[in-house]
Amino acid sequence: MSYKAIYTYAWDLAEVGVPEAIAEFKGLGLDTITIAGSYHAGKFLRPHGKAGKVYFPEDGTVYFNADPARYGAIKPVVNGMLGQTDILRVLTNAGDMQINVWLVLLHNTRLGMAHPDAVVRNAFGDPYYYSLCPSAPESRAYAVGLAKDVTENYPVAGISLEAPGFTPYSHGYHHEFALLQTNPWLENMLGLCFCEHCLAGAEQAGIDARRLKAQVAGDVAHYLDSDLDFPADMAEAFWRADIVANGDLRRLLDYRNAIVTSLATEIRAAVRADATVAVIPSVARPTGGAWYEGSDLKALADATGIIEACFYEPSAERVAADLFDIRRRLRGSGTVRAILRPSHPDLASKAEFLDAVAALRAGGVDELAFYNWGHLRRRNLAWIGEAFKDIA
Repeated sequence: MSYKAIYTYAWDLAEVGVPEAIAEFKGLGLDTITIAGSYHAGKFLRPHGKAGKVYFPEDGTVYFNADPARYGAIKPVVNGMLGQTDILRVLTNAGDMQINVWLVLLHNTRLGMAHPDAVVRNAFGDPYYYSLCPSAPESRAYAVGLAKDVTENYPVAGISLEAPGFTPYSHGYHHEFALLQTNPWLENMLGLCFCEHCLAGAEQAGIDARRLKAQVAGDVAHYLDSDLDFPADMAEAFWRADIVANGDLRRLLDYRNAIVTSLATEIRAAVRADATVAVIPSVARPTGGAWYEGSDLKALADATGIIEACFYEPSAERVAADLFDIRRRLRGSGTVRAILRPSHPDLASKAEFLDAVAALRAGGVDELAFYNWGHLRRRNLAWIGEAFKDIA
């Protein structure tokens, strides 16, 4: 499958019109539209928005006509736009471009609030409503249901899975606030899940998870009671030292990898056989940090066949370095797709962007996607067309 894709949202397509948008995309040399099929909340500045420049989508909804019978206790909430038009159906009926659906799986505050027994919980038992836990059977059934539902009800070419794992502590809620400095050690400790599903699964895997939970809670409480602020570099070293020194912590992180891999495997088995399944493995930079979210890059590539990595870096040199490391970790497994942002805060100049595309191409990446149509200025969109002219 050729994959020269633009990421986009249903509300932007509805505002401009699907025929007009398709004509624009084709003019840039694109052949695929990757549209959000399920999404969380946001506050988006749209440089070329016609009906306003700042947009707030409905929190935690899906942008296709979901079939409730395909789900268990956790069912998707259908976005209000579907009452007027089904943009995904309009796209697939148009037949002018390949349609790929981008599914944000477990990062969903609306559903987490409605199903608190299925969310991540830290060592103190605090619920993280923005993060459905991939160990929870209800969360897993929801994620599999989404993937199966959209690929069976719509003739889409494939799906891209975002947030299949444990969303980090620092990438979560709408207005995060703390009157103390955070650091990698604190954020990583607070991001560990000790919900009953994770505790039971970890204990079954031979991990003394309840002892570990108490230890993490004690360490974090002791730090918060102190008058210290760990410098970031020292905090990172402390975290890595804890992984090496604490066997149960190391095994818990391995357990998380196994959980997320098994979920991706279930989704691949449930999805229409001729539909591609790609995994967007991480919100971390560089991509190698995906392990903390439970994303074992090689295992996910073996499970689904495609890693769709976010090369959200400020230079072509860093993009090339990230790709080198991803290739090293995959050891020949699967296909690598790349997502680039041709704009601030990443590739802020046209020359740097074109160099990044060239670096990816030189590294054997033929499937490229760009984020996000509604967020990019016209001049930045034009860079995409120039990149494909260079490729041709």
